[in-house]
Amino acid sequence: MTRRAHVSGSIRRRLLLQLLGSAALLAAILFVTVLGFVRDVAEESHDSILFASATSIMDSIAVNAGEVSVDLPYAALSMLGNVSDDRVFYRVSRAGEVLTGYSDLPAGEATVRAGQPVFETLDYKGETIRMVTSSRRLSLNGAPTDIEVSVAQTQNGQAAILARLSRSALYLGIGFFVLSSALAIWSAQSSVRPLKSLAQAVSRRGPKDLRPVSRPVPSEMAPLVSSLNTFIDRLGVSLTRSEDFIAEAAHRVRTPLATVRTQAEITLRRVEKEENRGSLREMIRAIDETSRASGQLLDHAMVSFRTDSLERVDIDLAELARELVERLRPVADLKDIDLHFANSGTPRMSGDAILIQNAVRNILDNAIKYSPPERQVHIRVSGDGAQARVSIEDEAGGFGTTDTHALTERFVRGENTQGVVGSGLGLTIAREVAEAHGGTLTIETSKSGAGACVTLCFPSH
Repeated sequence: MTRRAHVSGSIRRRLLLQLLGSAALLAAILFVTVLGFVRDVAEESHDSILFASATSIMDSIAVNAGEVSVDLPYAALSMLGNVSDDRVFYRVSRAGEVLTGYSDLPAGEATVRAGQPVFETLDYKGETIRMVTSSRRLSLNGAPTDIEVSVAQTQNGQAAILARLSRSALYLGIGFFVLSSALAIWSAQSSVRPLKSLAQAVSRRGPKDLRPVSRPVPSEMAPLVSSLNTFIDRLGVSLTRSEDFIAEAAHRVRTPLATVRTQAEITLRRVEKEENRGSLREMIRAIDETSRASGQLLDHAMVSFRTDSLERVDIDLAELARELVERLRPVADLKDIDLHFANSGTPRMSGDAILIQNAVRNILDNAIKYSPPERQVHIRVSGDGAQARVSIEDEAGGFGTTDTHALTERFVRGENTQGVVGSGLGLTIAREVAEAHGGTLTIETSKSGAGACVTLCFPSH
């Protein structure tokens, strides 16, 4: 059963959010910067035209016959009309006396010096105006006098222009954000692509493929790949040791027990006292139980080990079952049990031959072990192109009220097992082998009612 990884977030999502946040911040900075630049340029351009108009009026001022005369040029005010349709105001004054123009035009707070124009934004008649005031010193009747010229214009047209430019700046910012977002998404995808590639390369490996990962990766992933390769090396060593241990344990446990049982049987034939013979029989029975339990425990360990790394080969299920029947026929003959083998169809499948043989042998061994003497066991193998099946039917009396589903659990035995050596692992091994191959194990009472019928069903090919 595969445990799900503990997920604490997504690198791609985190990177994407950071990039999108940076893009939004840069877009906002771009919008504010462009908007401020546009406002400054528009204001400087407007101030330049105001100053040019004031300078034109200033150049038209002259002193004739001891009087200051102003010949207001047409171009002085028309140049402002060419910029926008805003209203234009002007005033020419000397020592606070208005010579011509709008006398109620507000005076600025700044001090005006010759050659240094003053620009101010003021309120006039309920409207905002931009005004420039310039000063020039003339000689009047032999005495110096300062002439001030003020030119002002309402800012409605400039505000409309600034609104259009602001919208353009906003569109520029939005376009920058959209482009940056697309690049952020592409960057996030590209950044996690090596991780996906590495995960796919590892997940596509077979169960026994423990080669080191050699796929090129970015330098940031090198420690991960190095740790993964180290883990693979340790896993390979551990699996090899486990496989060797199971094989060695099977040999070292079964062989001494078989030797002890043989010696106990020889001793039983020589002993004459009944109480000693009874003790030897109990010892032989204990040896049988220990031998079978240890053998099936090792078989179960072997099945658990091999199901994680199935060696799939083409299997002729009929031939495999026939060989097992012939191998166990001498055991059945000791109890005068007839083994009947039947085959129909072409039952071929892909799987681990050792595990399939182990599963079928455990079921057939149970049928022989629990059947009374002089009974029959039928082994039927069939295939229909989609499934390959092997059914073993005995005459051991069936399961009675026992829950047949529970019989496939470890160490669970039926009601008719009293006095019969067993460990309760045979059907467990058969079920796990079937499930590892995508098949099923079915346990039911035979149609005749005289015993049980256990069927292994595997996907065919």
